[in-house]
Amino acid sequence: MAAHNQNTEPTSSGSAQQLTEEEASRYDRQMRLWGLEAQQRMRNATILVVRLKGTATEAIKNMVLAGIGKLVMVDSEEVTEEDLGAGFLFRDEDVGKNRVEAAKSRVESLNPLVIVETVSNASVLVGEQFETLVRGVDLVCVTDWDRDGLIRMNEVCRRNGKPFYSGGTYGLLGYIFCDLLNHDYLAPDRSALKEAPKNVKKTEVYSTLEIALHHRWTNLTKRQTKEVNPAVVFLILAIWQYQSLHAGQLPSDISAATELQSIANSLITEADVNKQVLTQAPEMLLEAISTTAAHEFSPVCAIVGGMLGQDILKALAAREPPIANFFVFDGNTGAGTVTRLSMP
Repeated sequence: MAAHNQNTEPTSSGSAQQLTEEEASRYDRQMRLWGLEAQQRMRNATILVVRLKGTATEAIKNMVLAGIGKLVMVDSEEVTEEDLGAGFLFRDEDVGKNRVEAAKSRVESLNPLVIVETVSNASVLVGEQFETLVRGVDLVCVTDWDRDGLIRMNEVCRRNGKPFYSGGTYGLLGYIFCDLLNHDYLAPDRSALKEAPKNVKKTEVYSTLEIALHHRWTNLTKRQTKEVNPAVVFLILAIWQYQSLHAGQLPSDISAATELQSIANSLITEADVNKQVLTQAPEMLLEAISTTAAHEFSPVCAIVGGMLGQDILKALAAREPPIANFFVFDGNTGAGTVTRLSMP
């Protein structure tokens, strides 16, 4: 599907195809790491990526270089000057052009064996058009989107049995959420003898974003709560709630700090977070995020986007456990943590 032919439905890799000699040669080194079967799964996968800001460009780079079969990029917005600082797919001359149209040739140059399709019409992201779009791919990744939109898209993916990823950054903070339905993967058997290592099949049951947001932290000990950096988790959830109350707009100056603090503290109380660890959102983080949430920082995008792309590949390969299910990154400390939200 190209930008000039937006009503064409993307075709999913319905029938598995064998690796060509050229593909086997190009991917030889990485196949030694994760095996032919895993590479085959990637080769036959069609990935939908929605919105090309800094996080998405890094994730796309990893997926395309690894050898997915087809990439469908959707973005109706134009390249801005700020995009040049966080998205390496864009150049000065691209400002004012549609993002996916500007990025297409550079994505293709990363790996000519990957089919790249673009859609520059936002209407495909709603209603029956989005249902059709989702049915034609194998996995959906939505980046830098508001919470309410993510919940809606996640539900569409659920109805159609498609794994769903979302990710994004807010200044120095970033996150990844995934709903992989019932995900089967191979993991090392810890009980096996060292001289006879083997893998065992495991299944992880995921929840939707809407259910994950109602997670209660009651059963976590003080140590367990502290380990997952709850302050950053609830700041990101507070940003989402702020956007929902302000027609999708992100906080952009210090005047938003008070409202963000009220939202975050309410969410912390409702979730029953261990009071020995966190009773209210830290003021320094609140003040920083109220002025930086609407801006992208290239290093943060690189880390979050890189992890997003790698985790999608991990899910496709079914070789190791993917994120389960909410990852947050704190650029102030350089630390990332994973929290299980409403998962068994």
